[in-house]
Amino acid sequence: MVAIGRYDELARAVLTRPGPVRLVGIDGYGAAGKTTFASRLARAAGGAPIVHTDDFASHDVPMDWWPRMLADVIEPLLNGQPATYTAYDWVNRADGPTVTVEPRPLVIIEGVGATRDAWRDRLAMSIWIDTPPAERSRRALARDGEALAEFWQEWRVAEDAYVAAEKPQENVAVLVDGAAGRECDADNEYVIVRARVAVRLPRHREPG
Repeated sequence: MVAIGRYDELARAVLTRPGPVRLVGIDGYGAAGKTTFASRLARAAGGAPIVHTDDFASHDVPMDWWPRMLADVIEPLLNGQPATYTAYDWVNRADGPTVTVEPRPLVIIEGVGATRDAWRDRLAMSIWIDTPPAERSRRALARDGEALAEFWQEWRVAEDAYVAAEKPQENVAVLVDGAAGRECDADNEYVIVRARVAVRLPRHREPG
């Protein structure tokens, strides 16, 4: 299945799920396009808050941060309470600012590990952004430069271990083509490779 989806329709479909807070997990390898997808969905949802897994990961703990996200973000929000956590400062390699996310009808969690087994069944929607390795490498180099090339090699080892253990791309509800561009209006649309749940609502024709 390859189809064109719209961010506004995806937001409306998520909001039909039981609430009051619906969590959307947007997962994928580094430089797959997760942050861009999350930003566009957030805009379509009227400014939905975004929680970045990069605020929990660090140079020393690239993937095993998930218990803190579960305790500080997932559980409070699903209980209708604010989520408060300390974001990691990647430049200074230290604790950064304290972030508070209020419970909203739709909250997005984006980043590597956003659809972990530990909470995947508690997400209103789980999405994997599927982008070829060559394109991810090109984006990472363009974004971060050669100075971080060695870091990216180490980061990919941790990513690969997570994907091998949990196979998120096989278990999410929606698989999106992260390299598509010309096939759609990128600001408002995305390319669906596979969808196991409804990501659109029926369109009602106006009378007359």
